[in-house]
Amino acid sequence: MHEGVQVSSKLEELQALLAPVIVALGYECWGIEFSAQGRHSMLRVYIDKEGGVLVDDCAIVSRQISGVLDVEDPIAVEYTLEVSSPGMERPLFTIDQFAKFAGEQVKIKLRSPFEGRRNFQGLLRGVEEQDVVVHVEDHEFLLPIDMIDKANIIPSFD
Repeated sequence: MHEGVQVSSKLEELQALLAPVIVALGYECWGIEFSAQGRHSMLRVYIDKEGGVLVDDCAIVSRQISGVLDVEDPIAVEYTLEVSSPGMERPLFTIDQFAKFAGEQVKIKLRSPFEGRRNFQGLLRGVEEQDVVVHVEDHEFLLPIDMIDKANIIPSFD
C-alpha cells in the first residue's frame, strides 16, 4: 500500500473516532495531522470554538481524547498528542474551510507535483467543486483538494 494512502486512511479513522468526542465537549474539530516517525510520531488535533480557544480548552479536550485513544488504541507506535487552536497560520483541511477563507493569502504544499510544482503561495480565490482555486503571480491554479498535503493561511498584519 502507498504510504500516502495509509496515512490518509489513518487520518479518516482518527477523525471518525475523535471528532464526535470533541463536538460533544462543545468544540469544533478543525482538523487532525498525524506524522508517523517511529518513536517521534506526532498526533496533532486542532480545535476551534466561537471566541477562540484557550489553554484550558486544549487541556480539557486533550484529557478526554487521551482516554478514548487509550481505550481504542488506533495508533500502533509510540506518539505524542498535541491539542492546539488553529492559530494565526490556520491550517486548512476541508473544501468548506477553503471556501470560508476565500480572499486570504495561503501557502499550499501538494503531495505530488502539479504543473511542475508542489508549492503554491498566493490569493485563495475560493473553490470549484473539489478544486481549490489559488491565484499565484499572474496565473490561476485549480488544485484538486485530494492532492493537497498541507495548506495554511498566511497572516496579514495590516
